[in-house]
Amino acid sequence: MPSWDLVADIQLLLQFHFMQNAFVAGTLVALLAGAAGYFVVLRGQSFGAHMLSQVGFPGAAAGVLLHVSPVLGLIVFCLAAALGIGWAGRNVDAGHRSESAAIGSILAFSLGLGLLFFRLYAGSAAGIYSFLFGTILGISDRDVELTLAVATVSLGALVVIGRPLVFATVDPDVAEARGVNVWLLSIAFLVILALAVAITVQIVGTLLIFALLVAPGASALQLTARPGRALGLSIALSLAFTWLGLALAYFTDLPVGFFITSLAFATYVAVRGLKAAATIRSGGLRFVPA
Repeated sequence: MPSWDLVADIQLLLQFHFMQNAFVAGTLVALLAGAAGYFVVLRGQSFGAHMLSQVGFPGAAAGVLLHVSPVLGLIVFCLAAALGIGWAGRNVDAGHRSESAAIGSILAFSLGLGLLFFRLYAGSAAGIYSFLFGTILGISDRDVELTLAVATVSLGALVVIGRPLVFATVDPDVAEARGVNVWLLSIAFLVILALAVAITVQIVGTLLIFALLVAPGASALQLTARPGRALGLSIALSLAFTWLGLALAYFTDLPVGFFITSLAFATYVAVRGLKAAATIRSGGLRFVPA
């Protein structure tokens, strides 16, 4: 159980190698998920993030079946799905309907593949099931290295395309008129999102992916409309949820994903409640007599 001595608690928390790996990988994942999640909410692509998370399950199952790292399988399948969305939904003449149709089709096919790989696998299913809810406390040194490489490349790419991506998201017609390749930017972001999903699955699993890819960004956009501040706040919230979730899981022996999702949801509800209360106090809501 934790004590009132914060320094002693931190020392206790980090005395084991598996917790050190968990915090290093968790920090990398939170940085990428918080940054990518801001754009997910801004662009209205929560359904796409959900689909990519579900593709992670057959990807992990394929990795286990082929006796390679499940994280590698996650990355390959998520990248393939992201490119599929970008290609199938490239001609979006009426909102995001074409992209949504591509997402639904790929999701159905990937779930069928996941069932096939699961039936073909003759060993224990624990390694596959663990990716449904996260395996951060059992992450290996090799997985940490892979997470570091993926996070570094993805964050670097996001820095490069960040400003034009905001422009293309807020006003795609004007951006395209000024020479911005909106479709290519969309493909690039989907690839970054796929990589973010692939490594975030290690913490919260495919079923709880929204905790880090949607909730921090959604809370941040409720608090500020300025892109720089919202992006920084989304990353800060993602880090806070991850660190607190890992610490609470260590001291209580309850699932990490439960704490991260609960913290993310509670924060979002609190932010919405405070914003609604502020609107009422400022006279934003008035009752018109009949």
